[in-house]
Amino acid sequence: MADHVDRLVKQWGAERPDLDVSPMEVIGRLKRLSRLVEAELKQNFAGHDLDAASFDVLATLRRSGPPYRLTPTGLMRSAMVTSGAITQRLDRLEARGLVTRTTSGSDGRSREVALTPEGHALVDRALPDHLATERRLLAGIDEAQTEALVEVLRTLLASLGDSPD
Repeated sequence: MADHVDRLVKQWGAERPDLDVSPMEVIGRLKRLSRLVEAELKQNFAGHDLDAASFDVLATLRRSGPPYRLTPTGLMRSAMVTSGAITQRLDRLEARGLVTRTTSGSDGRSREVALTPEGHALVDRALPDHLATERRLLAGIDEAQTEALVEVLRTLLASLGDSPD
């Protein structure tokens, strides 16, 4: 079963036989896969009047457990975005009544972001659909292939410096 990347690799092989273009077989497929997955997730989030960035913030707060509060810095680290980007996300979510920003009770200088009941309900409604979309996207591979892919991707991410911290 050939795909788009096979064609590109074959073309490069003909044009530049002096080069090993085999990394394109992985990176090209990862890039194409990322675009396809992002498009499907975008459509799913839109059905809940969300975008991926908003869902990320709401989901991060939700999975943090009660009282569903984090500092903007904690959210920024989880989302791996700049402080300006997290501020924009929080501004949009706060305007919609999905999160609140308050002064920390333990340190009057710091702020905390908390899910509102509306934000909590929205992420709880969106999450099952999100998981169903992801499950559908992975339906082309079996459980053993999924487990092997998870291990390979985990190893690759670790080798590139990605860590849980």
